[in-house]
Amino acid sequence: MSLNLEPNFNEPGKRYFRDFSPGDDFYQSLIDLHLDLSEEQSASVNAKLILILSNHIGDMSVLREAMTLARAGI
Repeated sequence: MSLNLEPNFNEPGKRYFRDFSPGDDFYQSLIDLHLDLSEEQSASVNAKLILILSNHIGDMSVLREAMTLARAGI
């Protein structure tokens, strides 16, 4: 499996009129996740989310590629 860098957000049964709309929905959900949290709580939620999604992906080569891309330019 290789890292998918193409837009890949969707919600079964929901129709979108613009290609970027599902990504916008995800971004809004991510913002909502952090509402009313302290900076420390927000960092904790991010760490938990990363670990949960990483476990779901499971492929170490994909995870390493994603980490390399995430760190690039920092």
